[in-house]
Amino acid sequence: MSAALYWLTLTAIMTALFWLPYSLNRILSRGLFTAMGNPKPGEENPYITGLAPWAQRAYFAHVNATENLAVFASLVIVAQLVGAGNNPVIAMAAAVYFFARLLHYLVYAAGIPMIRTLLFAVSWAATIVIGLALIGVL
Repeated sequence: MSAALYWLTLTAIMTALFWLPYSLNRILSRGLFTAMGNPKPGEENPYITGLAPWAQRAYFAHVNATENLAVFASLVIVAQLVGAGNNPVIAMAAAVYFFARLLHYLVYAAGIPMIRTLLFAVSWAATIVIGLALIGVL
C-alpha cells in the first residue's frame, strides 16, 4: 500500500467513526427508540434537534468531513493509479490532511471557531497540493 493510500484509509476510517459521539448524545437525549425512528415531516433538523451544543457541532463537523473526503479521496486514488502514491509531496499532503481533519473535528465540536477555520484551510490546502503535484506544478 502506498503512503497516500495508507493516509486515505486512515482518513476514511476516522470519518466513518465521526458519527458515534453525536449519535450517542442523540440516544442519551431522546432515548434509543426515538433516536432510531424516522424524522417527522416538517421537523426543523431531525439530526440535531435536542442535542447538546457540542453534539450539534460534531454533526456539522462530520458532514463537512464527508463532503471534503470525496475530493481528497478522488485525488489520492488518481495518484495511486498514475503511480504517484509514494511521491513525498503527495504522501506528506495526505498525512497533513488526516491530522488537519482530525483536529478540525475536535476543535469544531469544542466550539473554537477561528482555529476550526484555520484547520479547514490546512486540509483544503493539502488537497490542493495533491492536485497540483498530480498535474506537475509541484
